[in-house]
Amino acid sequence: MSDMLSIGASGVKAYQTALTTVSDNIANASTPGYAKRTTDLSEIAPATGINSATVNGSGFGVAVSGITRSADTLREADVRTSQADLARSDTSIAWMGRIETALTGNQLGDRLTSFFNATKTVAADPTATTPRAALLEQATSVAGSFNATGKALDQLDSDVNSTATTAVGTLNGLGTALAKVNEGLSRVKPGSTGAAQLADQRDSILDQMSAISDVSVSIDSYGRAAVKLGNAGGPPFVSGNQAETLQFARGTDGVLAFTLQRSQASVTPSGGALAGVVEGAQRISDARIKLNAIATSFTDGVNAVQQGGADLDSKPGTALFATGTNPTDITVALTDPRGVAAAAVGAGPRDNSNLGKLDTLRTSGAFESNTTALVSGNAAALAARKQVADAQGAIRTNAVSARDAVSGVNLDTEAVDLLRFQQAYQASSRVIQVAKDTLQSILDLH
Repeated sequence: MSDMLSIGASGVKAYQTALTTVSDNIANASTPGYAKRTTDLSEIAPATGINSATVNGSGFGVAVSGITRSADTLREADVRTSQADLARSDTSIAWMGRIETALTGNQLGDRLTSFFNATKTVAADPTATTPRAALLEQATSVAGSFNATGKALDQLDSDVNSTATTAVGTLNGLGTALAKVNEGLSRVKPGSTGAAQLADQRDSILDQMSAISDVSVSIDSYGRAAVKLGNAGGPPFVSGNQAETLQFARGTDGVLAFTLQRSQASVTPSGGALAGVVEGAQRISDARIKLNAIATSFTDGVNAVQQGGADLDSKPGTALFATGTNPTDITVALTDPRGVAAAAVGAGPRDNSNLGKLDTLRTSGAFESNTTALVSGNAAALAARKQVADAQGAIRTNAVSARDAVSGVNLDTEAVDLLRFQQAYQASSRVIQVAKDTLQSILDLH
């Protein structure tokens, strides 16, 4: 009777654990990062040897040998890789969109066209002051457009630094959290519910890391994750319960550089938001260089024409524009409409030949077409990146689906298991009751 009691008791205990596991799965079916778990049951085998007490070779019930967490390391790695690729593209798209707004929001191309058209109006009637005043207004407008566009790119530069600071800080926080999870995994009993919970936290942290930088991950027998940044050849970021600190610097050329604080190892992210920020910073720098070149060529060229002619009072022309620290910091230096140098030197106030040089400058300088090319080049890159992102989004969706097919909770399956373990639990309870009733009957015979 004691054998029946112990067998029944082992069944009650084991199936209670199994029911708890199934209940946990059902309750967390929609919990992000939760991997389904199964209770591993094994027979309690009889002892062997001369003094072993066996009954016809039967065992002694059932025991829980562990809690298995359903996960596939290769599919987890695929999700992280696809997440890093998509995060880079999404971040790049965001920066290119902001660059497009900066380049087009102040209508620089239209203002350049209006300026040169205004010079033609002056040429049509060089002695009239109204067209001259209108030309100065257009000069003020184009100078303001250069200024605003330059300042918009300056703001993007500042935002790049802020974004990089936030991303690096988040990544460092995740590294610290992962090191603590690793420490917990080294202490918890393998195959326990606690180990499964820590593994869920570990994988959630790794997913968040991959959205910031591409990572190379290896898992040891305890479930602890070792992380390298960049790729398999990158420097160690988290090892055991130790985490490095990532830092960044911005060069005078606008390029972002990342290093680990203690090891001073260089990090070159090729995925994640950091890679997108690096790309965005480079594109902002390139746009700034091209915009500065257009501004410098425009102001120098217009001033050279202006200073090579004579104004309405037959005086030598003076510079139309003045430039500040940056080439786009442009102001209108000429305030008197009569100072517009329409005529050639010594030709008289009705002459407009000097303004003809502005037409030549307009063609040779290609200010409008260069501005259009700057905008269209960014737009083309943006469109191409969006196409790539669409493909990467589909790849990530497939990777997540493949992972969830292994680790996700299937409510239909869990419902079946719930009924099965409930029946087994009730049957084990019945075994205990039968054993008690039988034992009582035997005692009553005496």
